[in-house]
Amino acid sequence: MADAVVGDLAAFGPFFAVQTHHPGSIPREPWHAMKELVENPDVLMNRVAAVRSRLATASGQAPESVELRVAASVTHLGLVARLISPALAVAVTSGELLEVDLDSTWWQRVLGGAVPLSVQRDADADASDQDARPERLARRLAGQVLDGPVRGLVEVTMALSVSPQVLWGNVASAVNGAASMITASQPAWTNRARVITSLLLDQPPLRDTATASTDGRFRRRSCCLIYRAAPNATGGVCGDCVLSGDPMVY
Repeated sequence: MADAVVGDLAAFGPFFAVQTHHPGSIPREPWHAMKELVENPDVLMNRVAAVRSRLATASGQAPESVELRVAASVTHLGLVARLISPALAVAVTSGELLEVDLDSTWWQRVLGGAVPLSVQRDADADASDQDARPERLARRLAGQVLDGPVRGLVEVTMALSVSPQVLWGNVASAVNGAASMITASQPAWTNRARVITSLLLDQPPLRDTATASTDGRFRRRSCCLIYRAAPNATGGVCGDCVLSGDPMVY
């Protein structure tokens, strides 16, 4: 994959920007291998606890007032969105796949916004020989991203009392959100982004997690639970939430 492809990702926004590292490199502080999130329960719990405290501070509560499963869901959504966004953008703009498996992808444990991410430099070296049609790309994204690192994060977060319906709904929301940001920042990619996104949402891991019409209106069939972090707040649901009356458009 050309460095220019990765370098151009920042134009779509902070959730798309990535750094690169050489194959076999060993991460050093502040970098950590993302596989620690699924292999070391303490790492995920520490992340969830930090998100829980941040949610509590934002709503003027004590951390224990925010349900653990709410913080776990919000944590999960932020992590999967960080993996899906650059992978989808690369597929849309170049017809290639970005390698975002947990073994070779690094992250930094910062809070707020998009966590810094670094991917292996020789990502998917055989991509140029692959069929870049939207149907093929959607299947490959489902097989290598959704059924790979994303499924790993879903399964480990389920142990924190978050239902698979909520977690896969988070993934669908992340896919739609990434498509929305791609089309908003660079409208020339709108048609291709919509086609690939629609096909991806119809793949088995995400099928039936959301509804989307031909004009791009999207609504998930579950809720990420963030509204429960501030139960007395009004308008506390996301635009694509099953509880919202205003479907998000991508």
